[in-house]
Amino acid sequence: MAIVPEQLLKAIESRRDDLIDLTRQLVRIPTTNPPGDAYRDCAELIGKRLAAGGFATEYIRALGTPGDCEAYPRINVLGRKTLGRPGPCVHFNGHIDVVEPGRGWSVDPFAADIRDNRIYGRGTADMKAGLAAAIIAAECLAAAAPELAGALEISGTVDEESGGYGGVAYLAERGYFSADRVQHVIIPEPLNVDRVCIGHRGVWWAEIETLGRIAHGSMPFLGDSAIRHMGAVLERLEKELLPRLTARETAMPVVPLAARQSTLNINSIHGGPGEHHAGLPAPCVVDSCRAVIDRRFLIEEGIASVKQEIVELLEGLRQDRIGFAYRLRDLFEVLPTMTDPDSAVVRAT
Repeated sequence: MAIVPEQLLKAIESRRDDLIDLTRQLVRIPTTNPPGDAYRDCAELIGKRLAAGGFATEYIRALGTPGDCEAYPRINVLGRKTLGRPGPCVHFNGHIDVVEPGRGWSVDPFAADIRDNRIYGRGTADMKAGLAAAIIAAECLAAAAPELAGALEISGTVDEESGGYGGVAYLAERGYFSADRVQHVIIPEPLNVDRVCIGHRGVWWAEIETLGRIAHGSMPFLGDSAIRHMGAVLERLEKELLPRLTARETAMPVVPLAARQSTLNINSIHGGPGEHHAGLPAPCVVDSCRAVIDRRFLIEEGIASVKQEIVELLEGLRQDRIGFAYRLRDLFEVLPTMTDPDSAVVRAT
């Protein structure tokens, strides 16, 4: 049975209200990461939907991965539908976790309200609408061409916003994306409805810890402030490394244009006594300060040289600054990659 693209697109368009409803259902589940709220609820919503459409459905808990516990289990969902004849498998993947809403919302970030023909809510674009669209499209394709050769898969995975260890990485390590099982993968991440992305930059997260010596805040000269040492790290990053990164540009077709540069973000800084109480912090010179850096690097850069730049910067401070001491800890890394522009899925789109 041949697929008529126009008829398939028309069938998908006729499901517009269904797509909107499914997107809103997903957004209303507050899968905030960290800590990993409501993963099970979201996975079960997807799983029941897929099962109703004839997909063989599996729930996969990523036991022992970062953050996994009884309060916040890392639950992934996978559905597979084998069509009429043997053939390649096309896998649609979407992550179900969202970053925290943050401040400044004028609406409930998990209400999925519709205003001016738009759905407002955390995760609407990134990427629950994309996942809903993949489900609707797969349902329509399976219905329109049940004798098509091959199989369709859809996965809703967790922890993409924090490295993917409990999600895609866990499934990949267990063979769910092996070449003999899945031949093509499409990830409907947000960017532009008419754009096909075929690669990404690399990622390196690391924790820099500066070390000091504790003392009472009334006599700071008896101590050595790790926060001040961290300030020196930030200043050197700002004045020396960031200008060099901005000058680098990849030949990959990365969009937007500003993302063709190497970048570095400070994801978090922690120093001093904890503030998770009603009182004031203790008057101490801080002996430890930690910063997490998020380095996005180009396919033309090697991961070893990316790390060496940070080491050299820190070693320079050790030489230049009295009392400067540090620790550097890898958190995770993802190498840059690019799909062959002539591959079947890229050419088909």
